[in-house]
Amino acid sequence: MASDRLKDLLNQAVAREIQVSIQYMWQHILAKGIKGHMVKDLFKKIAITEMKHAEEIAERLSYLGGIPTTKPAPIFVGEKLEEMLKFDVKAEEEAIELYKEIIKVAREEGDETTHRLFRKILAEEEEHHDDFTSLLEED
Repeated sequence: MASDRLKDLLNQAVAREIQVSIQYMWQHILAKGIKGHMVKDLFKKIAITEMKHAEEIAERLSYLGGIPTTKPAPIFVGEKLEEMLKFDVKAEEEAIELYKEIIKVAREEGDETTHRLFRKILAEEEEHHDDFTSLLEED
């Protein structure tokens, strides 16, 4: 069905999505001050979106014969809002790079469903990246 390479990439994506869903939810809880209060809901909204991504990717991986991981990639919460946002920008940049690779491999393997799924998720990750970088510019 799918190559071991593609299944490994999908598992990396699951681990990353679990990571950021936890990371952003903790940031939602821990953000302090006026600026923190203003972005708490954004952290929560994006955390929920990321958990949905984890579910979609895990379902696809399972369909392709893989076993989805339950372990997140390393979580970096940060203490102050600026540090949190810098961690988040980096996490989104890593996701964008990984998801472009998954799109490429899926295309090479003729896996249209995975290709289409990750094009959709990639667009959402780029929006998250834009949200976080815009907040850093305002800070």
